[in-house]
Amino acid sequence: MRILLFIICCLFFSMASTAQKVALVLSGGGAKGLAHVGVLKVLEENHIPIDYIVGTSMGGVIGGFYAAGYSSQEIEQLVLDPDFQEWVGGELGNDYNFYYARQEDNASIINLNLAVDSSVNLNTNLANDFAINYALTELLARASQSSSYDFDSLFIPFRAVASDIFTQRVVVLKDGRLNEALRATLSVPFFFRPLKVTDKYLFDGGIYNNFPIDIARNEFNPDIIIAVNVSSKVFEEYPYEDDEELIQESLLSMLLDKPDVKQLTAQDIYLEPDITPYSSLSFEDVSALIDSGYVEGMKHVSEIKRKVRLERSCDSVAEARHAFVLKAAPLKFKNLHISGFSEAQKRYIKQLFSDKEYLNSYDIRSGYYKMISDDYFQNILPGMVYNSMDSAYDFEIVGETNNNFNIEFGGNISSRSISQIFLGVNFTHFNKLLFKHSMNVYTGRFYQSFRQASRINIPTSKLFYIEPVFTYNHWDYIDANELILAERDPTIIDEIDRSGRINVGFAVGTRSRLRAYGGYFYNTNRFSNERQFVSTDTLDLLKFNGFRYGLDFSNYNLNRKQYASSGQYFSLSVDYFRANERLTPGSTSLFTENQRKRNNWLRLKLHSEQYFGKGWFKYGYMVQAVFSNQSTSFNLTGSRITASAFLPLIDSPTLFLENFRAYNYLGGGIRNIFNINRDIDFRLEGYIFKPFRELRLGQDQDVILADDLTKLYFTATAGLVYHSPVGPIGLQMNYYDDKESQFGALLHVGYLLFNKRSLD
Repeated sequence: MRILLFIICCLFFSMASTAQKVALVLSGGGAKGLAHVGVLKVLEENHIPIDYIVGTSMGGVIGGFYAAGYSSQEIEQLVLDPDFQEWVGGELGNDYNFYYARQEDNASIINLNLAVDSSVNLNTNLANDFAINYALTELLARASQSSSYDFDSLFIPFRAVASDIFTQRVVVLKDGRLNEALRATLSVPFFFRPLKVTDKYLFDGGIYNNFPIDIARNEFNPDIIIAVNVSSKVFEEYPYEDDEELIQESLLSMLLDKPDVKQLTAQDIYLEPDITPYSSLSFEDVSALIDSGYVEGMKHVSEIKRKVRLERSCDSVAEARHAFVLKAAPLKFKNLHISGFSEAQKRYIKQLFSDKEYLNSYDIRSGYYKMISDDYFQNILPGMVYNSMDSAYDFEIVGETNNNFNIEFGGNISSRSISQIFLGVNFTHFNKLLFKHSMNVYTGRFYQSFRQASRINIPTSKLFYIEPVFTYNHWDYIDANELILAERDPTIIDEIDRSGRINVGFAVGTRSRLRAYGGYFYNTNRFSNERQFVSTDTLDLLKFNGFRYGLDFSNYNLNRKQYASSGQYFSLSVDYFRANERLTPGSTSLFTENQRKRNNWLRLKLHSEQYFGKGWFKYGYMVQAVFSNQSTSFNLTGSRITASAFLPLIDSPTLFLENFRAYNYLGGGIRNIFNINRDIDFRLEGYIFKPFRELRLGQDQDVILADDLTKLYFTATAGLVYHSPVGPIGLQMNYYDDKESQFGALLHVGYLLFNKRSLD
């Protein structure tokens, strides 16, 4: 009898143990949610079964990937990948950020994107969601198909939590496309735009329920809940010394609901990783955050094993995961469905994709990124849904047909008289073709400019555009270069530079562009041949006009348009110039009559810039070379004005550096960048300039082409740069091996950038 009772008891406890169900609840917390990956690693390594997962915000993303059949190791590799940093940061990344579509750099600081149709809408999101939308779609499409779009049929049954801010209610997502559920629960207000799911715009689930223990009970009724909280209060007292640096994170925390741990019972397990040193925006600290979750999980292994009596071996989990993944149809695409656009616009978009009958992931990804390389398509959403009739997936593009209007403001404030205001206006019109019209204006004491361009994008699988451009530039060097530590005479040069040309650009891969161009230029230059100039003197007038035809190849992925510290830029161009020169001599000229000549030449120009290193120290180089058969002008100043210039420092374009101009030269140097913190750099740079056949003054204002191969010129700079929200703030001490502009100091706020010259 005793033996029978013993057997019955064993069977009872065995059945109770077998029936025991475990739910994993993962809270939101921004970047701190990466600690969930460490907890998952501990549970896998210690054979702890997970029967259900419920997650909010980043907890929903990590839990959703695990429910979709990704192992903890695969999720760890995913978040450690540099692509992940670009997704969460709202960046496109280099592999699919098509450089061919990049506009010329300008001095803009504030960029207002407006959608102008029947109403005007201001885009207030801090980051674009192009990359993360596509990544979630591609990575989770097969899991959605394998589960027949039912979250109960995923590898692990799953619930994502989102928020309906209109009714101020929690929304539990339990079916549909898994990528949309994860994207919705990640829609932090003012950072990512909300996503429309089941006909409702949904925001981050953490707004109304950041620790969804109650949802786990209501949806799954588990025996045990393992709850991981990464959103507890970080500061017990006000952080006086760090409040400015932490304000952005605090605003994010303010939007999230406070976790209620009182919902847990004695049978449940509560984990709270030590993430005190990290913020909700510390996505660069992936490894440390994962480790914090791992350490916290290991502390509770004994408690978990005591309460969760059933074990599930790694091999059995891996086998079940493998079976779930194999059940999914491979990513093969046949149909392209586009909504929200006219028929003519749909034809344009379709031509960006390969015309093969069946497309693979690369074909779809490439076409998608070709499209979003133009900011007109900032409001599109990608989708992948399985079509059983074709045994392939359909790729969906949902968008809006707005004519975008963009206004840019910028410029710089400087300690020298080179301050300027920048205004840019851009308008995009999309019908059968995509037209991008842009206009910008610079105005200041030293520099005034106007540029108008109209780019016409031609839709083919091989991207290219046609772009007519008109540019007017005016430089007045007379009062532009007040320097310290040296007495100097003013530079009496006034340049007006006009050009009109047509560019035809072609994409070469994703990072490179090939461009052919041709156009007309008409420049007028007024200058004195003497340093000493009195009010009764008159200036020489040199008119320089003609045609320019050329071809250039460039590759670009620098991280900043000024003060770059990573990436590379390479450009190689060949140009043919056919110019007429006319000189009307002034009182400082030895000529007494007007002079004319024709000057035709070929020029080869190379520029290469690249940066290396990580952490607190980075370094890079910049090399530039020019080779041409250009002949001299009527006098030395005119020859220098029409020559190519080596301008390596930030303020170099604002100075007329006589010793750094030549028809043929080689220049280059080293750039050292010391990161004091994330936003402040100390930069130390030095360069050597070697002119071949240097322009020198001969007798009677003649120009001599000197062949002194030993002559070198040096320039260097040392300074601090703060990368502020209003552009760079720089303080530099500069040295030029040039008698008129030798030592100088510059303090500026904003960008020292200019429209290109007609001969550049």
